[in-house]
Amino acid sequence: MTNETVSKFFDERKEAWLKKNIKASLSEEEILIKHEECNDIFSLEIWLPNASRRAGQISMATHPCTFSHPSARKNKNDYVTSVIADTEQREDGLLRSGNMEVSSDALGNAAALDVHKFLTLIMPDGKALIEHIKRDSKLAQSLLKIKSKHYEALKEEFLKMIDSSEEFVTSSKIKQVYFPVEEDYHQLSILTNSGILYYLKKRVNAIRFGKDDEDKEKLKCLRAFRKDNVFSDNEFSEIYNLTTIGYGGTKPQNISVLNSQNGGQAHLLNSMPPELKRRETNFPRKNFFSESMKLWHLKDIFQALHNIFKVPNYSNEAMRSARKYHYEQLIEKVIEQMWAVRLVSSEQYYEKTSLLKSYQKVWLYMDDIEKREEDDIWLDKIVEDLSAWILQSYTKSLGSLAIEINGTWEYLDIKDIVIKHKEALR
Repeated sequence: MTNETVSKFFDERKEAWLKKNIKASLSEEEILIKHEECNDIFSLEIWLPNASRRAGQISMATHPCTFSHPSARKNKNDYVTSVIADTEQREDGLLRSGNMEVSSDALGNAAALDVHKFLTLIMPDGKALIEHIKRDSKLAQSLLKIKSKHYEALKEEFLKMIDSSEEFVTSSKIKQVYFPVEEDYHQLSILTNSGILYYLKKRVNAIRFGKDDEDKEKLKCLRAFRKDNVFSDNEFSEIYNLTTIGYGGTKPQNISVLNSQNGGQAHLLNSMPPELKRRETNFPRKNFFSESMKLWHLKDIFQALHNIFKVPNYSNEAMRSARKYHYEQLIEKVIEQMWAVRLVSSEQYYEKTSLLKSYQKVWLYMDDIEKREEDDIWLDKIVEDLSAWILQSYTKSLGSLAIEINGTWEYLDIKDIVIKHKEALR
C-alpha cells in the first residue's frame, strides 16, 4: 500500500532513471524492456531492501561537522557522532536551535541521498516517514510490508539513519573550546546549524527575488522603475552587504544534503559592529555649566572682558556699556546651549544614572514644561548659577593673567543683567 506522496517519489525516480538509460538508438522492444526493468528496480519488493541496507551510510544531523571541515566526519576512531539537537522552545528572545522550526540535515555517502529523501517524505499528518517508522504507525507497517524482507528487519536498518552511538566520537578538525569546570573541563564543539543557515538563505532570497513567479515579476518591474527613475506607489526591500560563502567546492554533496540542495552556497549577513554617531551635544550628567559650556569656545569674549578690566577707570559709562555687551554675549551662548541640550534630552537623559540637580533637570529636560510653568523657584536658582559661572569662568579662562576685581559687586551687576534676560532662560 502506498500513498500519493510515496507514489510521487517513485515516479520521479523512475522518470530520472528512464531519461538516463533510454537512448534514441534503442528499438521499441529494447525500450519496453527498459521500462520493465525500471518498474522492477523501483518496486517496493526490490527497492526497500536495497534502500534499508544503504540507510546506515547516511546520518541525520542538525549540526553537521562537515561544515567546520569537509574531512571531519571520518577519523581513526570511527565516524564522528551525529549531533541531533532536540532542544525545547522557550520565549527567551534568542535565535537558537529549538526556537526555530527548520529542516534537519544529513551527511554521509552521497549515493544514499535518495534513501534520506524517502525517509524524510512528509506524510498527510505532517510528520516525516522516519517518524512513522520509529512509532510503528499503521502507515509505516503497511508501506514496509513486503514478502522479500520482514518489517522489523527493514525498520531496524532504516532507523540506523537517526541512531546515535553510545560512544561519542569527535574529530580534531572540528573547532573546539575546552572550557574549565572545577578541576575538569567541558569540551565544546562549535558546530553550524545548517537548518537555520539555509532557512536564512530562503528568507533572504524571498526578499530579494520573490516567493513565487508573480512576486518575482513584480520585483523585476519595480527594480526597472527604480533604474529608470520612474515613480511607483509600490515598494520593495533590499538587503545590502551580503556575503555568499561556499561549502564543499565542486562537490557540495560531500558536506550535507541541505548543502547539496542549495548548491553549496549560503548567505552571511553583515555582522560588523554598529557605527556610532559622534554626538555634537551631550546631556549633562552633573552640572550644565561645567559640562556643557566649553570655555575655549568663549575665549574671545573673556579676553574682551579682560581688556576692559585692565583699564584703570573701566567703570565709566562707555566701559560699562561694553562690559554689559560682553556679559549679554555670554548669556546668549548659554541660551543657545540650553536649547541644544533640550533637543537631545528625550533620548539622552536617564533618570537612574543622572546626578543633575533637580532645578537644572526642570530647566533642561524638554518634557518638563508643566514643572517650568508651576513656579519660578528653579529659574531663580538658574539665574544665580549663571551669574556665578560668568564671574568664575573669567578667572578660570584667564588663569594667572586674570585681574582681581570686587567679586561681590561684579556678581550683583552680572545678576542684574541676567535677570533682564530671565524669560529667555525659561
